[in-house]
Amino acid sequence: MTKRFGGLVAVDNVTFDVEEGEVFALIGPNGAGKTTMFNCITGFYKPTLGTVTFRNRNLTGSPPHRTAKAGIARTFQNIRLFDYMSAIDNVRLGHHCRMHSKLWDSLFKTPFERGEERRITEHSMELLDLVGLGRQAENYARNLAYGQQRRLEIARALATDPKLLLLDEPAAGFTPQEKVELMELVRTILARGITVFLIEHDMRVVMEASQRIVVLDHGEKIAEGPPIEVRNNPRVIEAYLGKSA
Repeated sequence: MTKRFGGLVAVDNVTFDVEEGEVFALIGPNGAGKTTMFNCITGFYKPTLGTVTFRNRNLTGSPPHRTAKAGIARTFQNIRLFDYMSAIDNVRLGHHCRMHSKLWDSLFKTPFERGEERRITEHSMELLDLVGLGRQAENYARNLAYGQQRRLEIARALATDPKLLLLDEPAAGFTPQEKVELMELVRTILARGITVFLIEHDMRVVMEASQRIVVLDHGEKIAEGPPIEVRNNPRVIEAYLGKSA
């Protein structure tokens, strides 16, 4: 994949595969092209060159709602919740791409629509409990603490019933204890049959949570492999710490 913005090459001919059932990490210094890669995968940007293939289906250039329906969900580097909606309503909205009620059902509140809404509410509460926010269900999203808002975004992403979950810097701003809890949550999500693909700057989280890592620097892939191999790669050390390191 390549993504250009005018004369700037944000992602330069980068290729990798994410395997089902793993925690895969994409790391690199600030400005390396990590979030641009996420945006190309999830349909917010269209790649200049290259393809996005998911479960043998070409999703290149598909809009975000179709990407979500195909089974890819994401969170954002900057939290994007509906501030004046309750926590549970934020999660309920994540189910939209899986709903089967038609306009007629919604207008006349048919038994099918009421049953579907009931199931969605029950599943939303289950997901809030999963991320530790069951007691915050009726609170506005804007009134939650920062770490709680991050977990609420994960719950909303899980509501789309994804096969692949993309987490963009999920540990940003977390306390050490919250980072431990995040790693536990990632393992729980993996146990539910969901592959996890994360961007993260906290090396402890990356090294402990992921099975494979790809490293970007100035839009180019400079390393790929298991954590211990990547950690000792001279090009990776140079990208983070400079040539003197």
